[in-house]
Amino acid sequence: MKPIWIVDDDQSIRFVLEKALAREDLAVRSFTNPRDVLAALDDDEPQVLVSDIRMPGGSGIDLLAKVRERLPGLPVIIMTAYSDLDSAVSAFQGGAFEYLPKPFDVPKAVELIRRAVAESVREQVREEKAAQMPEMLGQAPAMQDVFRAIGRLSQSIVTVLITGESGSGKELVANALHKHSPRANGPFVAINTAAIPKDLLESELFGHERGAFTGAQTTRRGRFEQADGGTLFLDEIGDMPFDLQTRLLRVLSDGQFYRVGGHSPMKSNVRVIAATHQNLEDRVKLGAFREDLFHRLNVIRLRLPALRERNEDVPALTRFFLQKSAKELGVEAKRITEEALVQLMRFSFPGNVRQLENICHWLTVMAPAQMVEAKDLPPELSQESPLRARPPAPMHAAPMLSAMPAPAPPTDATLHVEASAPAEHSPAFATRPATPAADTPIAGAAAPTWVVGLEQEARSLLQAGHPDVWDALTRKFEAQLIHTALAITRGRRIEAAQKLGIGRNTITRKIQELGLDD
Repeated sequence: MKPIWIVDDDQSIRFVLEKALAREDLAVRSFTNPRDVLAALDDDEPQVLVSDIRMPGGSGIDLLAKVRERLPGLPVIIMTAYSDLDSAVSAFQGGAFEYLPKPFDVPKAVELIRRAVAESVREQVREEKAAQMPEMLGQAPAMQDVFRAIGRLSQSIVTVLITGESGSGKELVANALHKHSPRANGPFVAINTAAIPKDLLESELFGHERGAFTGAQTTRRGRFEQADGGTLFLDEIGDMPFDLQTRLLRVLSDGQFYRVGGHSPMKSNVRVIAATHQNLEDRVKLGAFREDLFHRLNVIRLRLPALRERNEDVPALTRFFLQKSAKELGVEAKRITEEALVQLMRFSFPGNVRQLENICHWLTVMAPAQMVEAKDLPPELSQESPLRARPPAPMHAAPMLSAMPAPAPPTDATLHVEASAPAEHSPAFATRPATPAADTPIAGAAAPTWVVGLEQEARSLLQAGHPDVWDALTRKFEAQLIHTALAITRGRRIEAAQKLGIGRNTITRKIQELGLDD
């Protein structure tokens, strides 16, 4: 670990802090003025900088500004006399880690420096992770299944249909499928079929000849020609006009098409990836989508989960988007407290990942300090209806999700690669009802039979002086829960874990620990 740098012209302050930090096995380097600190930064850097506010040869506030230009993630603690407190707080609250009023209590000063060291280490880890940031983020089981599906498809150019709510990242998945395919060196061309007027969409897709219609002054290549040898991503395919669906089906069948106003057939070797937020089966039943086109597109179906179905990914996504927004705006990246992250995890995000990205952009511009607190979050996060707000999952645990209906088996002509999430036509995973607080009375509610039995068992063991009552009853409780879930799911562990609201790794570990494999 790098040393703590102490900057103060008062020799007694330097001596006291040096001795106190040495007892904590923290290396220290001392300076008497800001000029020496700036010179030392050419060859070295500290883990934490602790500086006085008033010194001959320079101000601690000026030093703070110059140091943060060179080391924006470095925690800086400003020492200040009480007479300087107001000016110091107003001057550096947007940059300093904390201030330390003089005279200070030495143990409290050491504790503050230790907190700054911990923050510095966390910041270094975040920077390292950001430098190695993958193209897509997600530790939730549903997203891991998406990643595995992309891996399985990496050697294929088969047609893929991506389903998922708006803002869930369907184009990112399409890009990843292209990037990890044999056509990675070819072009990736995307078009949103819902964003282009019907009378222009045909020309956008297939191109047009000069004079084909008013304003067609030159020949224009369409997206199919532009994507030749690569991948064409058709976003919001469910909104494509019915007559154009017929032309698209022809291209998918034999690779031939005609430009608008053209008479010579064109050939294009294109892999098609389509996406929609709609239920295409319902669109087919309503007569709004061709059934034969649906089956042509629905070779591999990949469902992308909504953000509310994987809210344990919210902290990593938030930090990533804060870094991204800061880079785009050319400012220092904001950090965010655990309390603010918990509040974000409670939100249902109807706009999914895109909405979270917009919130992080808003925070980068509007949050008053470098550390974003819960009170700094935009108003819509606190105004959401309690019926829609989600309880946060534990920060490092799988979300508590209800059971998923078993999907219908695929037909011979269609292979479905579904993520660990409900089928498109099934209801989304629902959160478990919140457990009432211990001090909340439930009118007319008697204790369930199993609670009475638990009380009797606990009382018996406690009165008998059993040495490990907690462990004994906990093992029985967990074993019975897992045994029952496995019985209901006929031994399918993944489904049992989903029903119990725990992760797949957790249920496997518990089965081994409890000896349920025997």
